[in-house]
Amino acid sequence: MTPRLKTLADKLLTLLLAIAMAVLLVLPGCSREPESPLRIGTNVWIGSEPLYLARDLGHLPAKSVQLLEYPSASEVLRAFRNQAIDGMVISLDELFGLAAEGMAPRAILVVDVSHGADAIVGRPGTASMTDLRGKRVAVESGALGAFVLSRALALNGMQASDVTVVQMESNEQPGAFEKGQVDAAVTFDPYRAQMLAHGAATLFDSTRIPGEIVDLIAVRQSVLDKHPKTTQTLLAGWFKAIDYLQRDPADAARRMGIRQQTTGEQYLAALRGLHIPSRDENLRMLGGSAPELVPTGRRLMDLMLQARLLPSPLKIEDVLAPAPLQSLPP
Repeated sequence: MTPRLKTLADKLLTLLLAIAMAVLLVLPGCSREPESPLRIGTNVWIGSEPLYLARDLGHLPAKSVQLLEYPSASEVLRAFRNQAIDGMVISLDELFGLAAEGMAPRAILVVDVSHGADAIVGRPGTASMTDLRGKRVAVESGALGAFVLSRALALNGMQASDVTVVQMESNEQPGAFEKGQVDAAVTFDPYRAQMLAHGAATLFDSTRIPGEIVDLIAVRQSVLDKHPKTTQTLLAGWFKAIDYLQRDPADAARRMGIRQQTTGEQYLAALRGLHIPSRDENLRMLGGSAPELVPTGRRLMDLMLQARLLPSPLKIEDVLAPAPLQSLPP
């Protein structure tokens, strides 16, 4: 090899080594870091229990999904606002409220549609909503309780000024009811069952407003980008739990009833007040050219605007995120 060729070969070798070193330095930055666990907040609610059933059955490993239970829905919302959780089980009206605040929640699953599970109960001897004129009504501080009360009042020709609203977390209501501190409560199981056991009468329930109370799993927009695998683990775990509930309702209800402090039979009875959409129903409700949840959401939004529970209209399609479910393997 001539000196000139040797010099060129040395320069080429040096260049190749430099390129190789650059590639080695760049590769770690290009590789995706392992996804951190997805933190999902829930309150004590029969509709959230399939998540805990999925965890109990081993379908939601802690390295992928962490379930965090809060005493009330308002605490769940607060945790989301404070970045303490990545997602939550939330009602549609609460989703609209967070979206109006600029919190960018995105609904990835409809977990249930209330058909009797949400109710207003009154003291023994109270026969109807009109008997609550001038009475104290316990309402959780979140949007759902206010929405249910506003709908019940409107359907009975009443106004908010006809009752005295007492802000009270849902888990505190049975004790206050038993002590006579409130005359009625906007509630749901298991707390409704506790008050009924002490003689309460059901004055209104969500069968009067079909399709208006919808519960969802919602996550931050950023989660859809940063946690694609764990998001799908969450969805897959949910449907595996629902499948188990359908195959062995007695054992599934027994497991879920333990957390709700009810028997399996009581849990199944309460569950009859909910409709749990299938995967295909979810895809129709959240996705496609005309998501079925949009008309329901518009009616709900109109009611919220009239009741001043929402400052301004939202584009409902913007808060729906069907992509994770659409890409979930069958």
